[in-house]
Amino acid sequence: MSESGPIEYGDELRATWASRLDSHERTTVELDGRKHAAVAIVLVDSDAELHDGDPVFAEGPDPDWDPTGTVPGDTTGLDGRMEGVAGGAAFLLCRRTSRLNKHAGQWALPGGRLDPGETALDAALREVDEEIGLRLGSDSVVGWLDDYPTRSGYVISPVVLWGGADPDLRPSPDEVLALYRIGVHALRDGEPRQVAIPESDRPVIQLPLGSDLIHAPTGAVLYQFRQVAVLDRPNTRVDHLEQPVFAWG
Repeated sequence: MSESGPIEYGDELRATWASRLDSHERTTVELDGRKHAAVAIVLVDSDAELHDGDPVFAEGPDPDWDPTGTVPGDTTGLDGRMEGVAGGAAFLLCRRTSRLNKHAGQWALPGGRLDPGETALDAALREVDEEIGLRLGSDSVVGWLDDYPTRSGYVISPVVLWGGADPDLRPSPDEVLALYRIGVHALRDGEPRQVAIPESDRPVIQLPLGSDLIHAPTGAVLYQFRQVAVLDRPNTRVDHLEQPVFAWG
């Protein structure tokens, strides 16, 4: 795997990342009355030109769009656009539709709450199908990351899935405003931030991608994927990383 530029998508990469995730000593969290949810990091291929650009800002910046208004820390130069990040091995990232009651416009991985009788894998595969129109099976599993407890009363179980080089993606307009292929090299090469806030003694994690910042819980999951699978730093923990206050509800 190259140390700079886009990462080549293929069987060798899958084997490498699967091995690194397998060597990671995954931690689980008891529900203790909380709800159980699952999210998926779906890995696909991407083209730096074909898959670049932000459809939400296709006609230029929206003067009424304020993605950084409640974001802690320095937001200089950020305008919420997700551009210049495609190319090579990528993961799928959703911008939530404004129709959702909670967290409208925020960044999210495909996923959701477990239905009765479901396992975390069952739920992740179902949600990937429902949200982005991609039907995968259990043979797509590359590995698992640590459970992450959220401020809103969930325990999230993240799974890494191999989505195929160029799958037919059909995002649900009820849940997904826009779907992006984010080159993993952009995640690898970015400089994660940890920002102090007065409301918590835990630092808020921020992942710079494009012209925006990805926060926990999505940011925590992606940060651990970066550290463990991409950078080969097993047993990196993220349960101490805080969500911004706007995501506590």
